[in-house]
Amino acid sequence: MDEPDELTSLEVYNTVWPHDAVTIDAVHSFRDSAQDYVDYLVREDGVILGTGVGAIFAYRARRVVTLITVLAGQRRRGAGTALYEAISRWARERGAGELEVSVSGNDPESLSFALRRGFTVERRQVGLVLSLAGISPPRVQPPAGIEIVTWAQRPELARGMYEVDVEAHPDIPGFEDVAFEPFEDWMAHHMQRPTDSPEATFIALADEEVVGFAKLSLTAPAAAGHSMTAVKRAWRGRGIARALKATEISWALANGYTELHTSNEERNAPIKRLNARLGYRPGIGRIHLVGPSLPDSLR
Repeated sequence: MDEPDELTSLEVYNTVWPHDAVTIDAVHSFRDSAQDYVDYLVREDGVILGTGVGAIFAYRARRVVTLITVLAGQRRRGAGTALYEAISRWARERGAGELEVSVSGNDPESLSFALRRGFTVERRQVGLVLSLAGISPPRVQPPAGIEIVTWAQRPELARGMYEVDVEAHPDIPGFEDVAFEPFEDWMAHHMQRPTDSPEATFIALADEEVVGFAKLSLTAPAAAGHSMTAVKRAWRGRGIARALKATEISWALANGYTELHTSNEERNAPIKRLNARLGYRPGIGRIHLVGPSLPDSLR
């Protein structure tokens, strides 16, 4: 896909997902972190109907993460089915028989489209929004013995963050069985993207041991997203996660951001309670479904 089509694809996505709009840098981050990637546009008589993205990641190499987006006024004209067929063909060529699709929590039509094609719900992400307008920076109070620094201040702590993520990520509901990337790949795909910033990545230290970290993803000019908050199991329940998130909120306020976004898997009770205490309010979430790529015999 050339640059004009890429920008058109982004415009379609942001039109359908205005509550989760992203920049072209965020698109490039997503693409570059994938092992393989494809982006389709559907046109009819020169009119854009929709777009479809397929991506294969190292953590689940037999699955294609799929996003099919059709403009509201162009639905029921076959664009969604055509995109499903095209991504299925692409997936089969790469030995992937399973697709993961996400639909907006306020889009029952798209949910029905997936369910009718044999997809089942794997997990539900509850969307949350914190408006920063008029609020004061929250108090940052790490527990005794914990120091919070930025990655920019301590670049040598990258491997310590990796070790935290390796331990914490399988505890996220829906990610229990994922394969973890080697350190160098993790750095490239999760820490050094255009939307990442060492100044917006915060590390909790206990006597020079990295026991937790949190990072913001700078996906839009005025809004940032909580990309990850992770604490080693032995250090949980002490207030480290709260101190890290309060630090992120203070940084966002100081740097002119007006909103912070996050999402929690609905079964992740501890982080849901923490976000509620910090003032996050319900937004629009995502429903992730898993189903088959369309076999050749049915296309």
